Amino acid sequence: MTVRKAWIVAGAALGAGLGFVMLLVLGVYVVAGNLANGVGGATKTLAKGAVPAAYSGLVQKWGNLCPAINPALLAAQLYQESGFNPRAQSGAAAQGIAQFIPGTWATHGIDGDGDGDRDVWDPNDAIPSAASYDCKLASYVKDVPGDPTRNMLASYNAGAYAVIKYGGVPPYKETQNYVKTITTLEESFAAPVTRVDPSKQAAGAITYAQNKLGTPYLWGGDGTAQDGGRFDCSGLTKAAYESVGVTLPRVANDQWNAGPHPARDELLPGDLVFFSDDLTNSRAIRHVGIYVGGGYMIDAPRTGAVIRFDPIDTPDYFGATRVTEDGAKALPTTV
Repeated sequence: MTVRKAWIVAGAALGAGLGFVMLLVLGVYVVAGNLANGVGGATKTLAKGAVPAAYSGLVQKWGNLCPAINPALLAAQLYQESGFNPRAQSGAAAQGIAQFIPGTWATHGIDGDGDGDRDVWDPNDAIPSAASYDCKLASYVKDVPGDPTRNMLASYNAGAYAVIKYGGVPPYKETQNYVKTITTLEESFAAPVTRVDPSKQAAGAITYAQNKLGTPYLWGGDGTAQDGGRFDCSGLTKAAYESVGVTLPRVANDQWNAGPHPARDELLPGDLVFFSDDLTNSRAIRHVGIYVGGGYMIDAPRTGAVIRFDPIDTPDYFGATRVTEDGAKALPTTV
């Protein structure tokens, strides 16, 4: 979805490890039945490294421009639009990190950095403009019943007239999907304010991964017959969750956005754990594994190695994601 409404426009010993994992698998179900629901309604701030460091200050600042938006929501929109690529351009002529079309930019682009010009290719202008545009839309539908943020997002997709006409999010499948997508992605960019719910599919994903222990690594491997049943890191995690009906993106840095991000001391078996040489930028993530508890994961580490247990507490540990069905479905396929 682009800004196109121009009308207003994740080596221990194998034998011991398997028994350990099976206990943890059972534990996932126990925990799943006992944790509280939801993350509450506190003000959302950005999760660590969720936005590339070059843009995080802009997103944090401008994401507080009006009550209808917040930094995590603005980050979700930018990720959905361009994957934080300031040179992105679509076939529909949408341009830059926020994917404005020329007509919308002409009306709603602002000089965010005060340098005297409005440059759609410059995130210093485009990110403030995206926030400003959101807030402008919110002002048009401020008297419409319902949630102001959802109404703003619906206006972004279908136009404010439709939101006013229907007294809220209109009954258009595309618009309803867009509102759900952005509000779901918002949770993957927000720092949780309390413990997040366990994944219902976690135990099955662990079972799949443990059955692959000892399998040789293959760069780009998806575990297919053509690959000789071999995997790379993100191929393993993708296949593990696919075995329980959750489709993840192919690469690790996009899998990061498949759900909220528990803290290190809140990890549960089945969480995806990520590693990077740049701890300020989720787009730089280079490795992923499936957490099994006790400070260990199952992963496909590198060429010449096999799928195995590895510790997660290393200097390049980036963080974790608790995969959700809705979170995985919300991820764009084009970033």
